Amino acid sequence: MNTYRTSQVAAIVGVHPNTVRLYEKLDLIPKPERRPNGYRIYTDFHIEQFKLVRLAFQVEVLQNGLRKKIVRMVKASASGNFDHALALTQEYLTQLGQERQNAEEAVEIAKRILAGQPQENARFLKRREVSAYLNISMDTLRNWEMNGLLSVRRKQNGYRVYTDQDIKRLKIIRSLRCANYSLEAILRMLQQLSANPDADLKEALNTPEEDTDIISVCDKLIVSLSAAEHNALLLIEKLQAMKIRFS
Repeated sequence: MNTYRTSQVAAIVGVHPNTVRLYEKLDLIPKPERRPNGYRIYTDFHIEQFKLVRLAFQVEVLQNGLRKKIVRMVKASASGNFDHALALTQEYLTQLGQERQNAEEAVEIAKRILAGQPQENARFLKRREVSAYLNISMDTLRNWEMNGLLSVRRKQNGYRVYTDQDIKRLKIIRSLRCANYSLEAILRMLQQLSANPDADLKEALNTPEEDTDIISVCDKLIVSLSAAEHNALLLIEKLQAMKIRFS
């Protein structure tokens, strides 16, 4: 197996030598052996692991534990546990697909609201049921309600009940949070919609950036998630090749 110095690794991978040392410190690559003079000795495994790291973080999706999962995958590969890394990457890919479907659904809901289609209330769900249905923790639901994003009805016994309209709003909130939209911006939109169902959503969001209406935000999220899905498939191929070569 070939060996390399820090400067050589940096040149091959296209990073600063300090980045090589940083990746080592963060356990994103294996700890290299050292020569008697203290110089690090990197191998082909380090080179391929670096390429894996760069690919893994090329498209970063931060919400809902996705970043943590990809970091765990990289560290598992660095330790030589390729089977675990492959399993984590498959979980990551599956979750990306679910988040993309959520964002696509949020776009359709927003379009229906803008088109003035009537909002139905055919069902009433408890908080626990909504948590399971939307895959949102009950603590997150409480937080959104405490921050005024949603006002939930209560039955005579004091239990909260969520309507179809509430669930549609929650689906939009979920995707906006996945796109890193602030609770303040989401609240501003929902307040204006409550006061005026015909309110312009782009004006309601009222951010200084262009193209920040709810539909364009979710569209951009869909593009990022699709790119991350593509990269995840490449990661699986690379991990399989590394497993054959370095196991």
